Amino acid sequence: MFYVMAAMENILDQIDRKILATLQQDASGTVAEIAERAGVSQTPCWRRIKRLEDEGVIRKRVALLDPNRLNLGLTGFILIRTATHSEEWLRKFADGVCRIPEVIELHRMSGDIDYLIKFMVDSIAGYDALYKRLIKVAELSDVSAGFSMECLKYTTELPLDYVRS
Repeated sequence: MFYVMAAMENILDQIDRKILATLQQDASGTVAEIAERAGVSQTPCWRRIKRLEDEGVIRKRVALLDPNRLNLGLTGFILIRTATHSEEWLRKFADGVCRIPEVIELHRMSGDIDYLIKFMVDSIAGYDALYKRLIKVAELSDVSAGFSMECLKYTTELPLDYVRS
């Protein structure tokens, strides 16, 4: 009963947080290893992981690849302004941008910029090819880009301090 109520209120206890922290650091561990780090036995740990997956807290488990080993040495951000703000335009734009594999994030923004795109390519020529595909997707008012010179922080680990317990 507690787990049903907890799921409905998005409440995670300390053990759930330890499991999530462990999985965020390395999801390739065995249930026994995860259970040990969380301070529980294997069966309850497996049940908790399954519940967190079923509830959508854990969306998926992935391998993180090294972009430099894949010749993706240029990370950039495209800032887009548009004069059109209809649902139809947004659907067409989002669908088109999401089909570009070099785009790794697409955000609809508040403020002066309407959309922010994070991308990874091999070179400026790679960016130019991406740009040419992007401007075919939908009518844009203003497109500008900046390139990362050095990544000072990168993590896929989400903070767990904001979850109610």
